[in-house]
Amino acid sequence: MNRHVFLEAGPECPAIGLWLGLANPYTAELCATTGFDWVLIDSEHAPNTLQTVVSQLQAVAATPAVPVVRPPTSRSEAIKRYLDIGAHTLLLPMIDGPEQAAAAVAATRYPPEGTRGVGSALARASGWGQDTEYLSTANHRTFVIAQIESPQAVASIDDIAAVDGVDAVFIGLSDLAATMGHLGEPSHVDVLAAFRHVARRAHHAGKPVGTLAGSEQLAETARAAGCQFIAVGTDVGLLTRGGAQLLSAHRGTNRPARPAVY
Repeated sequence: MNRHVFLEAGPECPAIGLWLGLANPYTAELCATTGFDWVLIDSEHAPNTLQTVVSQLQAVAATPAVPVVRPPTSRSEAIKRYLDIGAHTLLLPMIDGPEQAAAAVAATRYPPEGTRGVGSALARASGWGQDTEYLSTANHRTFVIAQIESPQAVASIDDIAAVDGVDAVFIGLSDLAATMGHLGEPSHVDVLAAFRHVARRAHHAGKPVGTLAGSEQLAETARAAGCQFIAVGTDVGLLTRGGAQLLSAHRGTNRPARPAVY
């Protein structure tokens, strides 16, 4: 299993991250300079394209924060393009079983270990061919995080975590709540029971566990479950909450921003 610098502190001091959904390199760079250990560039739910993701990777590269990219899908045609633009750490959504996990991992590896197509001469990842060792080392440079978001994935966590090449597990609480019949209730008792089960089984397999916590209560739950990496908010949330607080202060009203579920 690959190790990752942003997980070196371990569960006693989890790596704290921020979700980036504004699809803008300027705000990505700003957020990445504030001290977060990692930032997640989201292409599944944010209005990102390959071009906006690569510009954010370039912006974040000048900061200490580790960039993680979530492609829109876990299909091979999406995975290879994000690898080619220089994403080294991928959060792959909707991994429901070991077969899907194995196929996703294979898409991140060049043959004979996997099925990734070779186009490194055109790729930012290889320095446009200037990194002469890229093809021989790329398979070991990629860090794969499987996202658990459904009852099927919860039931299959032992088999998913056992897949060679799955380096860590991420529990998507919002989608897990929805697929369990509790849309908008990531703190539902049944959802949190599933969360803790996945965390225990992944740790038993020796895999780091992370999540996105939409509240301080959920962040505390994640810490108690031993999560090694926790996103504690979003750039969108920082802007909406900050704007609401500033407006309230100057109008003399109490208009707190609505808490975000996601």
